[in-house]
Amino acid sequence: MSTNNKPNRLAKEKSPYLLQHAYNPVDWYAWSEEAFEKAKQENKPVFLSIGYS
Repeated sequence: MSTNNKPNRLAKEKSPYLLQHAYNPVDWYAWSEEAFEKAKQENKPVFLSIGYS
């Protein structure tokens, strides 16, 4: 259970799995060009989660 009251960008997604994580204190990105572009600009790897529930 998260104590974070501010939603992250996953709150705008339609996937029930992603919505479960909308209040995590992590700056998650859904699979998107935006995510890959940010990783490229910051020269950072992409951490991919295939989900679990």
